[in-house]
Amino acid sequence: MMKLRNFLIAIIVLPLLLVPTLALAIAFMTVDDGTPSVCYGNAIRGRLENGKRLIYAGPNYRAYHIAGYVTGRTFMHSSVRDTLRDAYAALEKSDPELRFVYGESGWAHGGKIWPHRTHANGTAVDFMVPLRTDSGAVAQINASVVNMLGYSVTFDNEGRRGNTRIDFDAIAKHLLALNTAAKANGIRISRVIFEPPLHRLLFASPAGRELQGKLEFMQRPAWVRHDQHYHVDFDVPCRGDGEKAKRGK
Repeated sequence: MMKLRNFLIAIIVLPLLLVPTLALAIAFMTVDDGTPSVCYGNAIRGRLENGKRLIYAGPNYRAYHIAGYVTGRTFMHSSVRDTLRDAYAALEKSDPELRFVYGESGWAHGGKIWPHRTHANGTAVDFMVPLRTDSGAVAQINASVVNMLGYSVTFDNEGRRGNTRIDFDAIAKHLLALNTAAKANGIRISRVIFEPPLHRLLFASPAGRELQGKLEFMQRPAWVRHDQHYHVDFDVPCRGDGEKAKRGK
């Protein structure tokens, strides 16, 4: 009986003790010394110096999963980080009911990040699709280790999964905000990768009609489905540094 009581106390108390430690660790991970990032090579073969990241969660956004965040898979170039931050701030004012989830972007020093073919130099970011329930309530992908932190979740070609559907209008509003914020931060969006059969639904939404023609979307299917997330490539001035970029592969 004593052993059982001690065990129950341990499984209740230990997580409570770990919460402050984890909170401090997360806070430390987002400390910014103000030094601008420098990217080398390209998104396939490249590396990154002074990688930055968003805080884990803000008023209207969060990272896709705590495991991906604490293991360092959400670093990016400082100008990209600033673009994401400014876009979310603008959306908080224009559409306060919406909630967004950012996905993987890369390691603090760049290089190959499995299983992605890109994300090597801090200039590419994934965003998980925002959802609505059948009743119209805002929803998000329920990420877990079982579904590869959300990356193995799939939707049909109408953007539906169970009692949820992709909020295409929210995606369009987010991309428009990113486009505006990127220009303000001296960079631009070079390409968006999103599952081609879903493009028609995106551009049919109210904000999608404004978005169409403003950004380049890859028309052919990517090597893996991009229905649970949309990938955004940013055009950031990077140094060539071919040999060093190869070492970061």
